[in-house]
Amino acid sequence: MKESSNEYKLIYGINDKPKLAAQVLLGFQNIFAAFGGIIAVPLVISSALGLDGATSTALLSASILASGVATVIQSKGIGPFGAKVPCVMGTDFTFVAPSIAVGSIAGLPGIIGATILGSILEFILSFFIRPLMKLFPPIVTGTVVCLIGLTLVPVSIDWAAGGVGNADYGSMRNISIAMIVLVITLLLNRYGKGMISSAAILIGMTIGYILCIPLGMVDFTLVKESSWFAMPNIFKYGVDFDIKYVLTFIPAYFVTVIETVGCLASICEVTDIKADDKIIGRGVLADGVGSLFAGIVGSFPNTTFSQNVGLIPLTKNGSRFVAMTAGILLILLGFFPKFAALINIMPAPVLGGVGIVMFGTIAAAGIKTLSGIKINNRNLLIIATSIGLGLGVTFRPEFIAELPQGIKMIFSSGISTGTIVALILNKILKEEKIEESRKEEVLDDIESNIKTDVTNMA
Repeated sequence: MKESSNEYKLIYGINDKPKLAAQVLLGFQNIFAAFGGIIAVPLVISSALGLDGATSTALLSASILASGVATVIQSKGIGPFGAKVPCVMGTDFTFVAPSIAVGSIAGLPGIIGATILGSILEFILSFFIRPLMKLFPPIVTGTVVCLIGLTLVPVSIDWAAGGVGNADYGSMRNISIAMIVLVITLLLNRYGKGMISSAAILIGMTIGYILCIPLGMVDFTLVKESSWFAMPNIFKYGVDFDIKYVLTFIPAYFVTVIETVGCLASICEVTDIKADDKIIGRGVLADGVGSLFAGIVGSFPNTTFSQNVGLIPLTKNGSRFVAMTAGILLILLGFFPKFAALINIMPAPVLGGVGIVMFGTIAAAGIKTLSGIKINNRNLLIIATSIGLGLGVTFRPEFIAELPQGIKMIFSSGISTGTIVALILNKILKEEKIEESRKEEVLDDIESNIKTDVTNMA
């Protein structure tokens, strides 16, 4: 174990390999942080399409398996695929609307066909990363990273309150559990040594989980009903390749490519490596492979998980070997539904307690990037407008309810909205050559230097 020299003072740098026990422990920590997002999408889509319990469970296991495979590819790097950075992968809420739209007409075969064909777009876009990267100077990446954290904070607050729609939403019990987990996580991270500090999230969640059991907040029914072992059934539901279904998915794929570029740039920032077009291109290629594999095993498109970006500076762990271990564990969980169910039933307040810290950390990392930029009038306008519209769409999604379906899908995510606005404003608002105030400073300096030279000559 060695401490990184970068400004985040990572205990494990990107190519550091912790001992196996530490890899497993920190790997589970990454899984716990991402698991809610991994399982939420298949559950929401299953519910919307009225799928039976057996089909819903199969989709859940397939999503976990696909997430694990994509995570290993992204972190390890296989051939030209994978950015070789600590990045956890999984399906994204961006694909919920198109999946429901296609599924209501063509069922799961239509969704799977659109997922597989749509992944080709990611393969194509990965070869145009160089011009894409030129669109992401610090003013844009800092704004995007900040938005990733800010748009996720409401999710963590909902978790802390008990989950949207639950009868006990906002109860003292839920909030107390969330705050206990939050305080434990903060104290261990700040004052713990070595592994205790790195595993603060996992320890906090484990303590919170155990506290919830005697309080009757953990229902083990799902664990009892889940099987011990299940093999993925490739193309179990069939596949329907139809161009009109793919067209519904294309805007979502564009959005996730933009988000992937932002997430990978953020990971490079906190792990002290240069986010060049080669790394980002390999990362987008891995997105494509992950989505292709997800479709084959009967799941939904994969992309980078912004939730786990906040773990890196918070736990001081930037090792890609830990992310690889998380991927391997996810693959195993995909074959063992009963173990996956144990994580699935984790009470929402436990996730909320750590989520507040993690997502806040992401926002703070974005602010840190923006702090290195000169906040002149132009840059202030870019930051203010991008964050304003991004948060506006997040908090008031009905704002875009009357837009055409294709446009609405593109701007349905606060992250994609803010990113697109930042990209456009960065191009159309011209750089200020020299501000008037700066001109005066330069003239004053010249005048002062002349007086000094004249005095010395005299």
